[in-house]
Amino acid sequence: MFIAMASRAQRALLFFPFRRCLHTRIRNRPSLPLTSRANPFIQQLPHSRLSRALSSQTLHEASYPPRSILIVNKLRTDPVIGAIDELLNHVVKTYPGVKVFSEDRPDIPFGTQVWRPGPHAEKIDLVVTLGGDGTILHAASLFSLGAVPPVLSFSMGTLGFLLPFHIDDFVKGLEAVFQGKATILNRMRLSCTFYDKDHKKIGFGDDEWQVMNEIALHRGSSPHLNTIDIYVDGQHLTEAVSDGVIVSTPTGSTAYSLSAGGPIVHPSLSAVVLVPICPRSLSFRPLVFPSSSSVTLRIGDRSRAAAGVSMDGRVSHVLNPGESVTVQASPYPVPCINRSSISDYGDEQPGEEGVGPGKEDDWVRDINNLLQYNATFRSKALLRYSGKT
Repeated sequence: MFIAMASRAQRALLFFPFRRCLHTRIRNRPSLPLTSRANPFIQQLPHSRLSRALSSQTLHEASYPPRSILIVNKLRTDPVIGAIDELLNHVVKTYPGVKVFSEDRPDIPFGTQVWRPGPHAEKIDLVVTLGGDGTILHAASLFSLGAVPPVLSFSMGTLGFLLPFHIDDFVKGLEAVFQGKATILNRMRLSCTFYDKDHKKIGFGDDEWQVMNEIALHRGSSPHLNTIDIYVDGQHLTEAVSDGVIVSTPTGSTAYSLSAGGPIVHPSLSAVVLVPICPRSLSFRPLVFPSSSSVTLRIGDRSRAAAGVSMDGRVSHVLNPGESVTVQASPYPVPCINRSSISDYGDEQPGEEGVGPGKEDDWVRDINNLLQYNATFRSKALLRYSGKT
């Protein structure tokens, strides 16, 4: 009651010792156990270089017109085989002189050359994917050592956030690319570097993992929670006791991160999303950092279990107590060709909800059609741009 009746000045005096104590605790939080600010965990990219890497561009700034195409497809079922044959015949007839490559696999399409990733790989000007979102993630992983060519993705009947074109539109899609009319969204990737207990890099040279969706540390089959120390730009953020932690790109914010309660982030933003997986503390909420931030996840010495590492759905490492991974924005985003590249300005129908194909942000359409974002019982009937009832 005394505190309630006290004046503002009196309350400030009452709480001053507590505030000073809290400030001291925050200021004295542990930092990474390193001897200088030149933190080997953090290899910051120059801001200007990162901004250029993540900015939008048109195909004129890339390799135009394409002289080589890499086809990446999912398992070759009959529909996929038929679609590849049609696409190859069209390229041969319409764009003679263009080399067409395929991955080195037993079911390589007839008429294509074998392509193998690596520092001495044949230069690719355009990647064409046929499949789902997983096919695009796989295609991006083939270019882990440098820049990714523009990616033209076609859906084979599956729905996904990374599939702007249906396979029936492959003629229009290729025409937009070869005429230089394609618009590109640079989707950010994350670069992941692993360190042992002595803070020495695991791997050799440029052995860094590039992920398009997310990197997830998880307890796997262990019944015990992971204890993970989280550092941001070298400063200790918190000790996470949870089933795991996700570090996601804006593109990955509608994947595993979303299922774990993370925010939906527009893919044109440059940001790093940190999301806990089933944390012990209910106050451990998701955070969004600028793309210039470096996030280090270190398995705590008190952790009762090792942590499995999943990167875009691929199991890559197991981190034991004391080992860590540092995540930061990659200078090599994935340039994805947008649906607006094949915009036809005569497609609007009077009295129809929304706009014609290609006139709007692909992302806006996707969160409504795929996620049914904020859909009520009534609005579900309007999601596919039907007329109002």
